[in-house]
Order: sequence, then C-alpha cells, then structure tokens
Amino acid sequence: MEEIIGIKGLKKSFGRLSVLKNISCSFEEGRVVSILGPNASGKTTLIKSVLGMVIPDEGDILFKGAPVTGTYNYKRHIGYMPQIGRYPDNMKIGQLFRMVMDIRQEDTALDTDLLKEYKLESMYNKTMRTLSGGTLQKVSAALAFMFNPDVLILDEPSAGLDPFAAEALKEKIMHEKHRGKLILITSHILSEADEISDNIMYLIEGQIKFYKSLHQLKDETGEQKLGRALTKIIV
Repeated sequence: MEEIIGIKGLKKSFGRLSVLKNISCSFEEGRVVSILGPNASGKTTLIKSVLGMVIPDEGDILFKGAPVTGTYNYKRHIGYMPQIGRYPDNMKIGQLFRMVMDIRQEDTALDTDLLKEYKLESMYNKTMRTLSGGTLQKVSAALAFMFNPDVLILDEPSAGLDPFAAEALKEKIMHEKHRGKLILITSHILSEADEISDNIMYLIEGQIKFYKSLHQLKDETGEQKLGRALTKIIV
C-alpha cells in the first residue's frame, strides 16, 4: 500500500512542556488508524502538526513523499473534522456551506452523502448560534467529507452525536476506507475504535507506546476486545 503521510523525528514543546518527543511513523492508504491515549498525551498536537495548525520544533512531515514545510497545497487533499467546530454565530448553515464551496472552488463532484443523511439541507436557514452541539458535529462531518479528500482527520468524531448519527458516520468512514482513503481518528470511545480500526497507535506523554494492527494487538494479548487488550499492555 502507498504511504500517504510520513512523520520523521517530530518534536514539539510549548514553553518548558515537551508535548511530542521524537515521533516517527507512517500512515498508508486504505486504512483507518485510531490514535489513542490519555489526556495530554500529544494526540491533538500530532494531528494539528499534520494539518499545519501547529509548527513542529524539529522533524519532517511528508505528504505523498513531499515535505509539507512552507506549502499549503497538500491541505486540499485533507478533510478535517474538529472536536468542537467553531463557526460565525450569525452565519446560516446554507451560507457556511456556500462560503466553503466558494473558497475551495473544487472541480470534482461534491460528496453530499452526510449532508443528505443528516438532513442538513432542510436546516439551511438556521443560524449557527442556535444549533445544538450534535448538529454542529453533523455540520463539521459533512464539511470534512464534502470535497472527496484522500485523507480524513477526525478528532473525537462521535462526541455529541446521537447513536443513529454516530452509526451513519461509522458507515461512511468504512465506505471511504474501502475506496482507498486514509482515515485518522482520535477517540476516547474504545468500542468505536474496536469496530472500525485497522491500526491502533497509542501515545503516552508525547511518545508512541505502540503502533500495531488491531489484529496483532488482540492476538498478542489473547483478548477479543480492544479495551481489555489495552489494559493488559498498559496497566
């Protein structure tokens, strides 16, 4: 499989706090990778470094073999769903989608699966400040998938979603994986990671504790549930 993202010797500190400590790994096409770990383990800093939202102190990030430093074109190939979407309070849902489409000016056909699944078009006249947290998550999910990116980075994607919306998102993730896309997910919901992941990366204090296939992890521990397998390795 083709490597989509390569990370070599990544380091990042905020003041005296070392958040990423010499991270090296790679992510391949057609895989769902769950990035797990306790709070303050470096998960968000890692994905924001890939997104260009955090500038590392040292190390290299490669996208399809090319360094991303000093460029932004690679971001057109990434869809990002933040844990908490922040949008202009007075903007309507329809205005937000039209604005993003105008900014992107993509020639490819739009992926409106989640837009329709979540019935967001019927809410186009609602302003962002009136939306519940779950509806905001639906908007963020629809935007992340809309431009058919090669890579999807989803930060706690199920947070705030009702069970039916979360199930629809999981089905969409699996569909896109089978189309050859790379999906990186941070999550605290181990049952969700167990259902959809091909690989598990576990971070502790800015370092990779392990990065293995889910099958290998279960085989080595003799456990069939991810939560129990992690307990055997970490505790």
